[in-house]
Amino acid sequence: MANMKKILFILFAGMLLYLSGCKLGPDFVRPEYNGPETFQYDSLTNDTIVNLKWWEMFDDSILDTLITKALKNNKNVMVAAARVEAASASLGYTKSEQWPSFSFSAGASRGNSIGTMQFTSASSNFYGYTQMNWEIGFWGKYRRMNESAKAELLASEYGLRTVQIGLISEVASAYFTLLDNMKKLEISQRTLSARDSSLNIIKARYKYGIVPEIDLNQSQIQRAISAAAIPVYERNIAYGKNALATLLGNYDAAIPAGETLFDEIVPMDIPAGLPSQLLLRRPDVRQAEELYAAQNAKIGAAEAMRWPSLNLTGLLGIATTSLTSLTATGLGWAVGGSLLGPVFEFGKNKRRVEIERANTAAALHQYENVTLEAFKEVENALISIHTLRQELIAQQQRSVAAINAELLSYERYDKGETSYLEVLESQRQSFEAQLARSQTKANLLNAFVSLYKALGGGWLSPEEEKAFQASQQQADSTQQKK
Repeated sequence: MANMKKILFILFAGMLLYLSGCKLGPDFVRPEYNGPETFQYDSLTNDTIVNLKWWEMFDDSILDTLITKALKNNKNVMVAAARVEAASASLGYTKSEQWPSFSFSAGASRGNSIGTMQFTSASSNFYGYTQMNWEIGFWGKYRRMNESAKAELLASEYGLRTVQIGLISEVASAYFTLLDNMKKLEISQRTLSARDSSLNIIKARYKYGIVPEIDLNQSQIQRAISAAAIPVYERNIAYGKNALATLLGNYDAAIPAGETLFDEIVPMDIPAGLPSQLLLRRPDVRQAEELYAAQNAKIGAAEAMRWPSLNLTGLLGIATTSLTSLTATGLGWAVGGSLLGPVFEFGKNKRRVEIERANTAAALHQYENVTLEAFKEVENALISIHTLRQELIAQQQRSVAAINAELLSYERYDKGETSYLEVLESQRQSFEAQLARSQTKANLLNAFVSLYKALGGGWLSPEEEKAFQASQQQADSTQQKK
């Protein structure tokens, strides 16, 4: 008989272990890459995006300093980091749900009634006990919940990196835009100074009747055009500095002056690499993938709720009518189990599964959309760099020629060889050409920023770089042993 009890106990324990190890719902399968093998305008055929601090390729110490400060103090980064901590705590909370919970209770009372029953004399009652409650995770309910929580933690970590890479790109873009406006302000001030001198000469000539009044008016118009441009760029510079200060996490932060826009180095290489590697490198793609995995696991948890659950309870304690006999009283105990399962709930549990399946389909489509956006951003950045390089060469040639034409036109006007209309047109073209050159240079620099952001590369800390180098050395060592 004793052996039979042992056998039954072993069978019962084995059944519990088997059922708690089962997992309902589909297992997560990473979506396969079905995109193009190469990017347009990318002459490289392997994955060459090195995980370097790409912003250092511009060789601007001020930019390096701004990015370092932003990564340390930006409020959006702090929010994302706090979300990682919350997701980590959520994972720990979910894990604890699969284990028994223990509680205790103690109390004392005195009276002559219990409920609706009344006695002739009053009595005292004292008790204390510990209690255990444990819901056995049949059908893999808690395993799926843990799976979902782990994926959400990874998603939050990728979310943090997405914010960091986005922040670096925003700082670099805002910095180059600021340099562009500073260069345009310099061009406008220089142009205003030249047109002030020209206006003074025209005024003198008009006074002595050498030139007609229309020449004076046209000179005044050109002077006003350059004068009106100055407050525009001063305003843009102020806005740009405020934007950078906000990105740095300190509105009162002083923005030091760095290189001029035309001194900024344009990187020569475009390390785009393989499109398939983009899915493994871009943090927002990885974040969308983990969110898809987290949602997929919730299907299994919802499926498990359609089946019975086993709850085990245990109680160990004492009860007495006198404190003096508290230690003499024997321990009381109780164990029990209950099987609870749905019978008919008007399709509520079925609909719960359908909801999670629909949410999972939405998460998959969101992942697919993020990957499409990633490819589009890389393609657009590569095309922008390719075309803006050519455009900048043309704008530089235009600017040099326009400045020279302005000087020659004024000399011709001084000698009486041409009308003032030629001078006006040359001045206009020279001013516009110089501004266009500055704008194109800024656009090209920002196109490189957009490319590196789209590629998702770049070390964010020395610790990250050292960890990668250590893993690479270990991998090389393992390969040599083989």
